[in-house]
Amino acid sequence: MITEHSSDAAKAQLILLFEELVRHDGFGDLSVEVRILKRAQKEVLIRCGKQYRYVIDVEPMQEDA
Repeated sequence: MITEHSSDAAKAQLILLFEELVRHDGFGDLSVEVRILKRAQKEVLIRCGKQYRYVIDVEPMQEDA
């Protein structure tokens, strides 16, 4: 289980796992779950045989005025 503060690491892992599943010669399962943590943070869980955990700092959404 890995904890990162960058969405780039989670995106890279997701792409890597997707590519492995597509090349794999059988069935595969990939799931992504996003949970809200404390203010300005989200937890991203990627499951594909193993579980990968990332804590990502997020910017609050700007409302259009």
